[in-house]
Amino acid sequence: MDMTMESCRKFVEVLASNEPAPGGGGAAALVGAIGTALGNMVGSLTVGKKKYADVEEEIIALKAKCDALQKDLLDQVEADEINFVPLAKAYGIPKDDPNRDTVMEEATIIACSTPVKIMELCCEAMEAIAVFAAKGSRLAVSDAGCGAVCVKAALQAASLNVFINTKTLKNREVAEEMNAKCLGMLDKYCAMADEIFETVKAGFFK
Repeated sequence: MDMTMESCRKFVEVLASNEPAPGGGGAAALVGAIGTALGNMVGSLTVGKKKYADVEEEIIALKAKCDALQKDLLDQVEADEINFVPLAKAYGIPKDDPNRDTVMEEATIIACSTPVKIMELCCEAMEAIAVFAAKGSRLAVSDAGCGAVCVKAALQAASLNVFINTKTLKNREVAEEMNAKCLGMLDKYCAMADEIFETVKAGFFK
């Protein structure tokens, strides 16, 4: 079931239940989409304003990109559920089954794929939010800061859904490669989010 088609209340209700999905990955995707939309709102409030005419073309293009990112992130809610199913089934294979390790390994890599994708989308969103925060309407700059905070949270949450699975991989080369990629995204884009937040916050105390 595509939980993004349900109400916010229903999503949270199911998230709090013992249902296997949505879980941390699906929640991260939703939060990432919300953060991206907050940045995008700054763009919407910038376009058409004479004061920002010199950046209008750039903002319009960025808004189109964020429209796509929002959709992609929401799509990952269902994708995370679908890609977790093979792993959930694999855990049910008897431990004495000679194929168990191979099936578990393949299913674990599949389960990692969606949170990695969520992280990649969040990085793109953060780049866009940085521009909205710097060039967008000053009347809505707080929303850019809020967007950065939300996307950072989504990025961090998605990473934990990778790391819990890479820890169990037998193929340590694949695991470490995936870990390094995710740690690199965390280092760069969490720092970017913090910079956006601090810059926006500082602007209120001048």
